[in-house]
Amino acid sequence: MKHVAFHGRLVMLGFGSIGQGVLPLILRHIDLPAEKITIVTAEPRGREVAAEYGIAFVEQAVTRDNMRDLLVPRLSKGDFLLNLSVDVSSVELMKLCQELDVLYLDTVVEPWAGGYTDPALTPSQRSNYGMREEAIALREAALGGPTSVTAHGANPGLVSHFVKQALLDIARDTGAPIATPPPSADRAAWAAVAERLGVKVIHIAERDTQVGNHPKKPGEFVNTWSVDGFVGEGSQPAELGWGTHEKALPPDGHRHGFGCDAAIYLMRPGASTRVRSWTPLEGPFHGFLITHNESISMADYYTARNAEGSVRYRPTVHYAYHPCDDAVLSIHELAGKNWEMQPEKRLMTDEIVSGMDELGVLLLGHAKGAYWYGSRLTIEEARRVAPHNNATSLQVTAAVLAGLIWAIENPRRGVVESDEIDFDRVLAICAPYLGEVVGVYSDWTPLQDRGRLFPEDVDASDPWQFRNIRVT
Repeated sequence: MKHVAFHGRLVMLGFGSIGQGVLPLILRHIDLPAEKITIVTAEPRGREVAAEYGIAFVEQAVTRDNMRDLLVPRLSKGDFLLNLSVDVSSVELMKLCQELDVLYLDTVVEPWAGGYTDPALTPSQRSNYGMREEAIALREAALGGPTSVTAHGANPGLVSHFVKQALLDIARDTGAPIATPPPSADRAAWAAVAERLGVKVIHIAERDTQVGNHPKKPGEFVNTWSVDGFVGEGSQPAELGWGTHEKALPPDGHRHGFGCDAAIYLMRPGASTRVRSWTPLEGPFHGFLITHNESISMADYYTARNAEGSVRYRPTVHYAYHPCDDAVLSIHELAGKNWEMQPEKRLMTDEIVSGMDELGVLLLGHAKGAYWYGSRLTIEEARRVAPHNNATSLQVTAAVLAGLIWAIENPRRGVVESDEIDFDRVLAICAPYLGEVVGVYSDWTPLQDRGRLFPEDVDASDPWQFRNIRVT
Protein backbone atom coordinates (compact mmCIF):
# COMPACT_ATOMS: atom_id res chain seq x y z
CA MET A 1 0.00 0.00 0.00
CA LYS A 2 0.98 3.63 -0.48
CA HIS A 3 1.27 5.13 3.01
CA VAL A 4 1.71 8.73 1.91
CA ALA A 5 2.21 10.97 -1.13
CA PHE A 6 5.26 13.21 -1.40
CA HIS A 7 5.24 16.05 -3.89
CA GLY A 8 8.81 17.31 -3.50
CA ARG A 9 12.14 15.94 -4.69
CA LEU A 10 14.09 13.30 -2.79
CA VAL A 11 17.88 13.35 -2.73
CA MET A 12 19.50 10.18 -1.40
CA LEU A 13 23.01 10.89 -0.16
CA GLY A 14 24.95 7.62 -0.17
CA PHE A 15 23.90 4.40 -1.89
CA GLY A 16 25.47 1.48 -0.10
CA SER A 17 23.60 -1.53 1.23
CA ILE A 18 20.98 0.56 3.02
CA GLY A 19 20.38 2.92 0.11
CA GLN A 20 20.01 0.05 -2.33
CA GLY A 21 17.70 -1.78 0.06
CA VAL A 22 15.42 1.15 0.91
CA LEU A 23 14.94 2.42 -2.66
CA PRO A 24 12.43 -0.30 -3.69
CA LEU A 25 10.56 0.18 -0.40
CA ILE A 26 10.27 3.93 -1.02
CA LEU A 27 8.88 3.36 -4.50
CA ARG A 28 6.52 0.69 -3.17
CA HIS A 29 5.07 2.63 -0.23
CA ILE A 30 5.46 6.36 -0.98
CA ASP A 31 3.61 7.96 -3.88
CA LEU A 32 6.70 9.54 -5.45
CA PRO A 33 7.68 9.38 -9.15
CA ALA A 34 11.10 7.87 -9.83
CA GLU A 35 12.12 10.95 -11.84
CA LYS A 36 11.93 13.04 -8.66
CA ILE A 37 14.64 10.97 -6.95
CA THR A 38 18.37 11.63 -7.30
CA ILE A 39 21.18 9.56 -5.80
CA VAL A 40 24.42 11.33 -4.88
CA THR A 41 27.16 8.94 -3.80
CA ALA A 42 30.92 8.73 -3.54
CA GLU A 43 31.21 5.27 -5.11
CA PRO A 44 30.00 3.57 -8.30
CA ARG A 45 28.57 0.71 -6.23
CA GLY A 46 24.83 0.41 -6.79
CA ARG A 47 24.71 2.11 -10.18
CA GLU A 48 22.99 -0.93 -11.70
CA VAL A 49 20.32 -0.89 -8.96
CA ALA A 50 19.61 2.80 -9.63
CA ALA A 51 19.33 2.03 -13.34
CA GLU A 52 16.91 -0.82 -12.63
CA TYR A 53 14.47 1.69 -11.16
CA GLY A 54 15.24 4.59 -13.49
CA ILE A 55 16.84 6.79 -10.82
CA ALA A 56 19.32 9.57 -11.60
CA PHE A 57 22.79 8.63 -10.30
CA VAL A 58 25.51 11.20 -9.50
CA GLU A 59 28.89 9.77 -8.53
CA GLN A 60 30.60 12.47 -6.47
CA ALA A 61 31.73 12.55 -2.87
CA VAL A 62 30.32 15.30 -0.64
CA THR A 63 33.05 17.19 1.24
CA ARG A 64 33.30 20.29 3.40
CA ASP A 65 34.37 22.25 0.35
CA ASN A 66 31.70 21.16 -2.13
CA MET A 67 28.67 20.40 0.05
CA ARG A 68 26.75 23.56 -0.80
CA ASP A 69 27.69 23.57 -4.48
CA LEU A 70 26.62 19.95 -4.86
CA LEU A 71 23.41 19.94 -2.81
CA VAL A 72 21.87 23.44 -2.93
CA PRO A 73 20.97 23.21 -6.65
CA ARG A 74 19.23 19.90 -5.98
CA LEU A 75 17.22 20.97 -2.91
CA SER A 76 14.56 23.61 -2.33
CA LYS A 77 11.65 24.21 0.05
CA GLY A 78 9.56 21.07 0.54
CA ASP A 79 12.17 18.60 -0.70
CA PHE A 80 13.69 15.73 1.33
CA LEU A 81 17.36 14.90 1.96
CA LEU A 82 17.81 11.26 2.98
CA ASN A 83 21.33 10.93 4.37
CA LEU A 84 22.68 7.35 4.21
CA SER A 85 26.29 8.36 3.71
CA VAL A 86 29.49 7.97 5.70
CA ASP A 87 32.15 10.63 6.26
CA VAL A 88 29.69 13.52 5.78
CA SER A 89 28.74 15.67 8.78
CA SER A 90 25.13 15.06 9.77
CA VAL A 91 25.06 18.28 11.79
CA GLU A 92 26.15 20.39 8.81
CA LEU A 93 23.56 18.68 6.62
CA MET A 94 20.83 19.36 9.17
CA LYS A 95 21.83 23.02 9.33
CA LEU A 96 21.62 23.21 5.54
CA CYS A 97 18.17 21.58 5.52
CA GLN A 98 16.87 23.99 8.16
CA GLU A 99 18.19 26.88 6.07
CA LEU A 100 16.57 25.58 2.86
CA ASP A 101 13.31 24.40 4.52
CA VAL A 102 14.00 20.79 3.52
CA LEU A 103 13.01 17.60 5.37
CA TYR A 104 15.86 15.39 6.57
CA LEU A 105 16.56 11.92 7.97
CA ASP A 106 19.73 10.01 8.81
CA THR A 107 20.51 6.71 10.52
CA VAL A 108 23.48 7.92 12.59
CA VAL A 109 25.05 11.22 13.61
CA GLU A 110 28.08 11.07 11.35
CA PRO A 111 31.19 13.32 11.48
CA TRP A 112 33.34 14.47 8.59
CA ALA A 113 35.93 11.91 7.43
CA GLY A 114 38.39 11.03 10.18
CA GLY A 115 36.18 12.27 13.01
CA TYR A 116 35.85 8.85 14.63
CA THR A 117 39.59 8.23 14.97
CA ASP A 118 41.29 11.66 14.94
CA PRO A 119 43.99 11.48 17.69
CA ALA A 120 43.87 15.27 18.02
CA LEU A 121 40.35 14.97 19.44
CA THR A 122 39.57 13.92 23.01
CA PRO A 123 37.60 10.69 23.50
CA SER A 124 34.57 12.82 24.39
CA GLN A 125 34.88 14.85 21.20
CA ARG A 126 34.90 11.75 19.01
CA SER A 127 32.23 9.93 20.99
CA ASN A 128 28.61 9.46 20.02
CA TYR A 129 27.74 11.42 23.15
CA GLY A 130 29.59 14.48 21.84
CA MET A 131 28.14 14.12 18.33
CA ARG A 132 24.61 13.74 19.70
CA GLU A 133 25.06 16.86 21.82
CA GLU A 134 25.99 18.76 18.66
CA ALA A 135 22.88 17.48 16.89
CA ILE A 136 20.37 18.19 19.65
CA ALA A 137 21.90 21.64 20.16
CA LEU A 138 20.10 22.52 16.90
CA ARG A 139 16.68 21.90 18.49
CA GLU A 140 15.97 25.39 19.76
CA ALA A 141 16.79 27.15 16.49
CA ALA A 142 14.81 24.52 14.55
CA LEU A 143 11.56 24.79 16.55
CA GLY A 144 8.65 24.87 14.12
CA GLY A 145 11.02 24.30 11.23
CA PRO A 146 11.22 21.41 8.78
CA THR A 147 11.43 17.99 10.39
CA SER A 148 14.94 16.60 10.78
CA VAL A 149 14.84 13.03 12.09
CA THR A 150 18.23 12.16 13.55
CA ALA A 151 19.47 8.58 13.99
CA HIS A 152 16.52 6.51 12.76
CA GLY A 153 17.56 3.18 11.29
CA ALA A 154 17.27 -0.17 13.08
CA ASN A 155 19.55 0.76 15.95
CA PRO A 156 19.44 3.55 16.60
CA GLY A 157 15.83 3.93 15.55
CA LEU A 158 13.59 0.87 15.47
CA VAL A 159 14.82 -0.34 18.85
CA SER A 160 13.48 2.81 20.55
CA HIS A 161 10.00 1.78 19.46
CA PHE A 162 10.63 -1.80 20.60
CA VAL A 163 11.40 -0.46 24.09
CA LYS A 164 8.05 1.32 24.38
CA GLN A 165 6.13 -1.76 23.28
CA ALA A 166 8.17 -3.90 25.68
CA LEU A 167 7.37 -1.58 28.58
CA LEU A 168 3.65 -1.82 27.84
CA ASP A 169 3.90 -5.62 27.59
CA ILE A 170 5.60 -5.86 30.98
CA ALA A 171 3.03 -3.52 32.54
CA ARG A 172 0.22 -5.71 31.16
CA ASP A 173 1.80 -8.99 32.23
CA THR A 174 2.69 -7.83 35.74
CA GLY A 175 -0.67 -6.16 36.36
CA ALA A 176 1.01 -2.82 37.00
CA PRO A 177 -1.54 0.03 37.11
CA ILE A 178 0.02 1.88 34.19
CA ALA A 179 -1.92 3.46 31.33
CA THR A 180 -0.44 3.75 27.85
CA PRO A 181 0.94 7.27 27.44
CA PRO A 182 -0.87 9.09 24.59
CA PRO A 183 1.03 9.96 21.37
CA SER A 184 1.41 13.52 22.68
CA ALA A 185 3.08 12.33 25.91
CA ASP A 186 6.50 13.76 26.67
CA ARG A 187 9.56 11.88 27.86
CA ALA A 188 8.62 12.34 31.52
CA ALA A 189 5.54 10.16 31.05
CA TRP A 190 7.54 7.31 29.53
CA ALA A 191 10.32 7.66 32.12
CA ALA A 192 7.67 7.28 34.80
CA VAL A 193 6.53 4.00 33.20
CA ALA A 194 10.06 2.57 33.17
CA GLU A 195 10.69 3.74 36.73
CA ARG A 196 7.46 2.24 38.10
CA LEU A 197 8.23 -1.09 36.44
CA GLY A 198 11.71 -1.14 38.00
CA VAL A 199 13.65 -1.51 34.75
CA LYS A 200 17.32 -1.19 35.63
CA VAL A 201 19.07 -2.13 32.40
CA ILE A 202 18.20 -2.06 28.69
CA HIS A 203 20.33 -4.01 26.24
CA ILE A 204 20.03 -3.70 22.50
CA ALA A 205 20.67 -7.42 22.21
CA GLU A 206 21.46 -8.67 18.71
CA ARG A 207 22.74 -11.94 17.28
CA ASP A 208 23.42 -12.23 13.55
CA THR A 209 23.79 -15.86 12.40
CA GLN A 210 23.95 -15.29 8.63
CA VAL A 211 26.62 -17.32 6.82
CA GLY A 212 27.91 -17.20 3.27
CA ASN A 213 28.92 -19.84 0.78
CA HIS A 214 32.62 -19.01 1.15
CA PRO A 215 34.46 -18.09 4.35
CA LYS A 216 36.42 -15.01 5.22
CA LYS A 217 40.01 -15.09 4.01
CA PRO A 218 43.03 -13.48 5.71
CA GLY A 219 43.33 -9.77 5.05
CA GLU A 220 39.59 -9.37 4.41
CA PHE A 221 36.89 -7.70 6.54
CA VAL A 222 33.51 -9.37 5.99
CA ASN A 223 30.18 -8.08 7.29
CA THR A 224 26.45 -8.18 6.56
CA TRP A 225 26.23 -4.37 6.53
CA SER A 226 28.60 -1.43 5.97
CA VAL A 227 32.18 -2.45 6.74
CA ASP A 228 33.27 1.19 6.99
CA GLY A 229 30.37 1.98 9.30
CA PHE A 230 31.09 -0.96 11.61
CA VAL A 231 34.83 -0.28 11.82
CA GLY A 232 34.20 3.42 12.38
CA GLU A 233 31.86 2.97 15.34
CA GLY A 234 33.86 0.00 16.66
CA SER A 235 36.94 2.23 16.85
CA GLN A 236 35.16 4.86 18.93
CA PRO A 237 35.24 4.65 22.73
CA ALA A 238 32.81 2.12 24.21
CA GLU A 239 29.82 4.12 25.48
CA LEU A 240 26.79 3.36 27.59
CA GLY A 241 23.95 5.16 29.28
CA TRP A 242 24.72 5.08 33.00
CA GLY A 243 21.91 4.09 35.37
CA THR A 244 21.14 5.40 38.83
CA HIS A 245 21.30 1.88 40.30
CA GLU A 246 25.00 1.53 39.44
CA LYS A 247 27.22 1.56 42.54
CA ALA A 248 30.54 2.65 41.02
CA LEU A 249 32.09 3.73 37.75
CA PRO A 250 34.27 1.13 36.00
CA PRO A 251 38.00 1.73 36.60
CA ASP A 252 38.35 2.92 32.98
CA GLY A 253 35.01 4.76 32.98
CA HIS A 254 34.74 8.52 32.53
CA ARG A 255 32.00 11.12 32.49
CA HIS A 256 32.01 13.69 29.72
CA GLY A 257 31.70 16.80 31.85
CA PHE A 258 29.21 18.53 29.56
CA GLY A 259 25.75 18.03 28.14
CA CYS A 260 22.96 15.81 29.52
CA ASP A 261 25.33 13.65 31.65
CA ALA A 262 23.25 10.53 30.87
CA ALA A 263 26.19 8.43 29.68
CA ILE A 264 29.80 7.49 30.30
CA TYR A 265 32.59 6.20 28.09
CA LEU A 266 35.32 3.62 28.61
CA MET A 267 38.90 4.36 27.63
CA ARG A 268 38.98 1.62 25.03
CA PRO A 269 37.38 0.85 21.65
CA GLY A 270 33.92 -0.66 21.69
CA ALA A 271 35.09 -3.46 19.39
CA SER A 272 37.49 -4.60 22.12
CA THR A 273 34.89 -4.45 24.92
CA ARG A 274 32.53 -7.36 25.53
CA VAL A 275 29.38 -7.75 27.61
CA ARG A 276 27.08 -10.59 28.62
CA SER A 277 23.59 -10.61 27.17
CA TRP A 278 20.78 -12.89 26.01
CA THR A 279 18.38 -13.43 23.11
CA PRO A 280 15.66 -16.09 22.94
CA LEU A 281 17.18 -18.22 20.18
CA GLU A 282 20.87 -17.74 20.90
CA GLY A 283 20.53 -17.84 24.69
CA PRO A 284 23.43 -16.35 26.68
CA PHE A 285 26.23 -14.83 24.62
CA HIS A 286 29.13 -12.38 24.70
CA GLY A 287 28.58 -9.33 22.52
CA PHE A 288 30.59 -6.23 21.66
CA LEU A 289 29.75 -3.03 23.52
CA ILE A 290 29.76 -0.95 20.35
CA THR A 291 28.87 2.69 20.90
CA HIS A 292 25.50 3.65 19.49
CA ASN A 293 23.39 6.78 19.64
CA GLU A 294 20.48 4.94 21.26
CA SER A 295 22.58 4.01 24.29
CA ILE A 296 22.73 7.71 25.10
CA SER A 297 19.39 8.96 23.78
CA MET A 298 17.40 6.24 25.60
CA ALA A 299 19.20 6.85 28.89
CA ASP A 300 18.45 10.55 28.53
CA TYR A 301 14.84 9.99 27.44
CA TYR A 302 14.04 7.65 30.33
CA THR A 303 15.54 9.91 33.00
CA ALA A 304 13.11 10.84 35.81
CA ARG A 305 13.87 13.95 37.82
CA ASN A 306 12.82 15.34 41.17
CA ALA A 307 11.06 18.70 41.38
CA GLU A 308 14.34 20.61 41.80
CA GLY A 309 15.86 18.90 38.76
CA SER A 310 18.05 16.23 40.35
CA VAL A 311 18.08 12.80 38.70
CA ARG A 312 15.97 10.23 40.54
CA TYR A 313 15.94 7.38 38.01
CA ARG A 314 17.77 6.36 34.86
CA PRO A 315 18.43 2.92 33.36
CA THR A 316 21.79 1.69 32.14
CA VAL A 317 21.54 1.29 28.35
CA HIS A 318 23.99 -0.22 25.88
CA TYR A 319 24.44 -2.32 22.77
CA ALA A 320 25.36 -6.00 23.08
CA TYR A 321 26.20 -7.03 19.52
CA HIS A 322 27.24 -10.43 18.24
CA PRO A 323 27.69 -9.90 14.48
CA CYS A 324 27.90 -12.73 11.98
CA ASP A 325 30.76 -15.13 12.67
CA ASP A 326 32.87 -13.86 9.76
CA ALA A 327 32.59 -10.32 11.16
CA VAL A 328 33.77 -11.58 14.58
CA LEU A 329 36.84 -13.07 12.89
CA SER A 330 37.32 -9.80 11.02
CA ILE A 331 37.24 -7.78 14.25
CA HIS A 332 39.73 -10.18 15.85
CA GLU A 333 42.09 -9.72 12.92
CA LEU A 334 41.56 -5.94 12.89
CA ALA A 335 42.40 -5.64 16.60
CA GLY A 336 45.49 -7.81 16.10
CA LYS A 337 46.71 -5.34 13.48
CA ASN A 338 46.26 -2.49 16.00
CA TRP A 339 43.07 -1.29 14.31
CA GLU A 340 44.57 -0.96 10.83
CA MET A 341 41.86 -1.88 8.32
CA GLN A 342 42.35 -5.00 6.21
CA PRO A 343 43.25 -4.33 2.57
CA GLU A 344 40.05 -6.00 1.33
CA LYS A 345 36.40 -5.51 2.32
CA ARG A 346 33.37 -7.65 1.47
CA LEU A 347 29.71 -6.93 2.12
CA MET A 348 27.78 -10.24 2.28
CA THR A 349 24.68 -10.17 0.07
CA ASP A 350 23.92 -12.79 -2.56
CA GLU A 351 26.42 -15.25 -1.11
CA ILE A 352 24.43 -15.63 2.13
CA VAL A 353 22.98 -19.16 2.26
CA SER A 354 21.34 -19.30 5.69
CA GLY A 355 20.85 -17.56 9.03
CA MET A 356 18.91 -14.72 10.57
CA ASP A 357 19.28 -11.45 12.41
CA GLU A 358 17.75 -11.65 15.88
CA LEU A 359 17.50 -7.96 16.86
CA GLY A 360 15.65 -6.74 19.92
CA VAL A 361 15.73 -5.03 23.27
CA LEU A 362 16.32 -6.85 26.55
CA LEU A 363 14.75 -5.13 29.56
CA LEU A 364 16.22 -6.30 32.87
CA GLY A 365 15.50 -5.88 36.58
CA HIS A 366 11.69 -5.65 36.56
CA ALA A 367 9.28 -7.95 38.39
CA LYS A 368 9.57 -10.70 35.76
CA GLY A 369 13.37 -10.50 35.52
CA ALA A 370 14.24 -10.30 31.83
CA TYR A 371 12.09 -9.57 28.76
CA TRP A 372 13.33 -9.56 25.15
CA TYR A 373 11.18 -7.97 22.47
CA GLY A 374 12.20 -7.76 18.85
CA SER A 375 12.50 -9.07 15.31
CA ARG A 376 13.66 -12.50 14.17
CA LEU A 377 14.21 -12.13 10.45
CA THR A 378 15.66 -14.95 8.34
CA ILE A 379 17.55 -14.40 5.09
CA GLU A 380 14.85 -16.39 3.27
CA GLU A 381 12.06 -14.15 4.55
CA ALA A 382 14.05 -10.99 3.81
CA ARG A 383 14.56 -12.07 0.21
CA ARG A 384 10.91 -13.03 -0.13
CA VAL A 385 9.50 -9.65 0.90
CA ALA A 386 12.04 -7.14 -0.44
CA PRO A 387 14.68 -7.06 -3.19
CA HIS A 388 18.29 -5.94 -2.63
CA ASN A 389 18.24 -6.74 1.10
CA ASN A 390 19.61 -9.28 3.54
CA ALA A 391 18.17 -9.90 7.01
CA THR A 392 20.32 -7.21 8.62
CA SER A 393 19.75 -4.50 6.05
CA LEU A 394 15.97 -5.01 5.89
CA GLN A 395 15.56 -4.27 9.60
CA VAL A 396 17.31 -0.97 8.88
CA THR A 397 15.61 -0.11 5.60
CA ALA A 398 12.12 -0.79 6.98
CA ALA A 399 12.81 1.68 9.78
CA VAL A 400 14.25 4.24 7.35
CA LEU A 401 11.06 3.95 5.30
CA ALA A 402 8.92 4.42 8.42
CA GLY A 403 10.95 7.46 9.46
CA LEU A 404 10.55 8.99 6.01
CA ILE A 405 6.78 8.50 6.11
CA TRP A 406 6.50 9.92 9.62
CA ALA A 407 8.52 13.00 8.64
CA ILE A 408 6.34 13.58 5.57
CA GLU A 409 3.23 13.25 7.75
CA ASN A 410 4.75 15.54 10.42
CA PRO A 411 6.71 18.11 8.40
CA ARG A 412 7.15 20.92 10.99
CA ARG A 413 8.63 19.16 14.01
CA GLY A 414 12.17 20.54 13.87
CA VAL A 415 14.98 18.28 15.13
CA VAL A 416 13.54 15.00 16.43
CA GLU A 417 15.15 11.86 17.88
CA SER A 418 13.81 8.34 17.44
CA ASP A 419 12.54 8.17 21.03
CA GLU A 420 10.22 11.14 20.36
CA ILE A 421 8.41 9.62 17.35
CA ASP A 422 5.01 7.87 17.48
CA PHE A 423 6.15 4.31 18.17
CA ASP A 424 2.96 2.53 17.13
CA ARG A 425 2.91 4.26 13.73
CA VAL A 426 6.50 3.22 13.05
CA LEU A 427 5.97 -0.38 14.16
CA ALA A 428 2.87 -0.69 11.98
CA ILE A 429 4.78 0.44 8.87
CA CYS A 430 7.74 -1.83 9.64
CA ALA A 431 5.75 -4.95 10.56
CA PRO A 432 5.62 -6.61 7.09
CA TYR A 433 9.41 -6.51 6.90
CA LEU A 434 10.48 -7.70 10.36
CA GLY A 435 9.75 -11.41 10.10
CA GLU A 436 8.61 -12.90 13.42
CA VAL A 437 8.15 -10.18 16.05
CA VAL A 438 8.08 -11.75 19.52
CA GLY A 439 8.32 -10.99 23.21
CA VAL A 440 9.95 -13.61 25.44
CA TYR A 441 10.51 -13.66 29.21
CA SER A 442 13.55 -15.34 30.76
CA ASP A 443 15.10 -16.10 34.14
CA TRP A 444 18.56 -15.30 32.71
CA THR A 445 20.90 -13.06 34.68
CA PRO A 446 24.56 -12.23 34.02
CA LEU A 447 25.44 -14.26 37.13
CA GLN A 448 24.06 -17.49 35.66
CA ASP A 449 26.65 -20.32 35.82
CA ARG A 450 29.43 -17.94 36.83
CA GLY A 451 32.46 -19.26 38.70
CA ARG A 452 32.17 -22.72 37.17
CA LEU A 453 35.85 -22.87 36.19
CA PHE A 454 37.43 -20.19 38.38
CA PRO A 455 36.27 -17.84 41.16
CA GLU A 456 34.98 -14.52 39.84
CA ASP A 457 34.67 -11.09 41.43
CA VAL A 458 30.94 -10.40 41.13
CA ASP A 459 28.30 -8.43 43.01
CA ALA A 460 25.89 -11.19 44.03
CA SER A 461 23.60 -8.70 45.79
CA ASP A 462 22.53 -7.08 42.50
CA PRO A 463 22.90 -9.07 39.28
CA TRP A 464 22.15 -5.99 37.16
CA GLN A 465 25.32 -4.12 38.04
CA PHE A 466 27.45 -3.34 34.98
CA ARG A 467 30.44 -4.99 36.67
CA ASN A 468 28.53 -8.29 36.41
CA ILE A 469 27.56 -7.71 32.79
CA ARG A 470 30.97 -6.69 31.50
CA VAL A 471 33.34 -9.44 30.39
CA THR A 472 36.78 -8.85 31.94
